[in-house]
Amino acid sequence: MPENTLPEVFIMPEPAPSPATEPALLRIDGPIATITLNRPTSFNSIDLSIAKKLEQLGAEVEANKDVRVLVIEGEGRAFCAGGDLQTIGAAAGANNVTPVVGEMLGHYHAFIECVRRMPKIVVSSVHGSAAGAGMGLAFVTDLCIAADDAKFTPAYAKIGVSPDGGSTVGIVGTVGTRRALQIFLAEDTFTAQQAVEWGLVIKTVPATELKAATRQLAERLAQNPAAAIAGTKSLVYQAANTPVKQQLDAEEHRIVASMHTEDFRVAVKKFTSKSK
Repeated sequence: MPENTLPEVFIMPEPAPSPATEPALLRIDGPIATITLNRPTSFNSIDLSIAKKLEQLGAEVEANKDVRVLVIEGEGRAFCAGGDLQTIGAAAGANNVTPVVGEMLGHYHAFIECVRRMPKIVVSSVHGSAAGAGMGLAFVTDLCIAADDAKFTPAYAKIGVSPDGGSTVGIVGTVGTRRALQIFLAEDTFTAQQAVEWGLVIKTVPATELKAATRQLAERLAQNPAAAIAGTKSLVYQAANTPVKQQLDAEEHRIVASMHTEDFRVAVKKFTSKSK
């Protein structure tokens, strides 16, 4: 080594997080994306780490023009147990709930907004328990399929708090105000079959068949052209709060825009050729 020459220093890069340690995982298979909540030892409860990761993954899916359907599922024995009460309880004990919960919900609510806004159909696939914000996540998606033994637990009133995590967004719009008040204040737990009767779950299947049934549903939904999915989702969600003339104008704008797509031209040609 020449004099006055410093030896080379090799800096080892930090190892990338392994899938086993990531709080949520994203898998994309053609037009179908799957986000898996991945804190099974905590029943996929929501803490800051998973909230941040969900916001990131949601943005990735929203920006991916090839994805038409997003499935949200949970790893382990439960879909999602709601907010991480260990984290929240510690914050309450330290008298700093406002910054701790505020930061967590800032990221988590950004993900919920993304779920409702993205021009893709979002399906929750629920097994085991969905409680608190986990119940909210199940029902803020566009469609929910559940194992026949799944349980939904509002949980909020029992610990002296009001709903969060999009719970009122998804539930009130589906079941109305009276049923929503019943769910949040008078129901300890309700079954997947009750959720079907209330319009919150589209169907139930045996737990062992949930993954296959979810995939089948996702594949069916993904057959719809992207413009049809985006236009339908947007129109349906705005209909309840939009004046009739404005809604009709929005319908006209969306259908004319979709008629300029290649998907429409191919479908019409196929249909008209059959009718001859």
